[in-house]
Amino acid sequence: MASFARTLVVSMLMCYILFINHTAKCDNDSEDSLFQGINQYRTTLNLSGLTENDKAECLADEMADQFKGQPCTNTTGSNTVQGNEPQFANYPRLLAKCDLNVTNTRDGKIMPVCVPNLNATLVLSNYTLSQYSQYLNDTAYTGIGIGTEENWMVVVLTTNTSEGSFVPANGNGVVNFAIKLGPVSHYLVLLSGFFMIL
Repeated sequence: MASFARTLVVSMLMCYILFINHTAKCDNDSEDSLFQGINQYRTTLNLSGLTENDKAECLADEMADQFKGQPCTNTTGSNTVQGNEPQFANYPRLLAKCDLNVTNTRDGKIMPVCVPNLNATLVLSNYTLSQYSQYLNDTAYTGIGIGTEENWMVVVLTTNTSEGSFVPANGNGVVNFAIKLGPVSHYLVLLSGFFMIL
């Protein structure tokens, strides 16, 4: 019986690892491609590259989740849509999930786009050849977070001011460390379950 339980747990662990790595890899490839493309675009304008901001990424992920299931509407000839900063009734809750508040995000910018199949060239052009380019061209923005959900990509830009840095005032390091663990914490839970069966 113990051998069967071990085999079952190990099988579940392997499936979980493969599923998480595959899902994360797809999103990360699109996000990494956009991040590199935006920084190359800024380089051509003699601007410094944007640095990744974990809290902005968290908010971008939360915002992208809000678009889940929504079709790309009001499309242009390239089957894309750009919008202004979205207005959601639960926006304060989304901020709180990322340990943020209106005070430290006020100067940031949220920029969603929808591109079928997240074609990398179209996604980048939706940021560099649209109304969003004015923000990418602005030296006030120094950081970036990117989130993806289905056909939606959300970019969150941050500043180096206290009103746009996306740095929590309380700086709770323990919570931040736990959030950064992400999938690692899931593996630890599965491993502890494995050892409990032994």
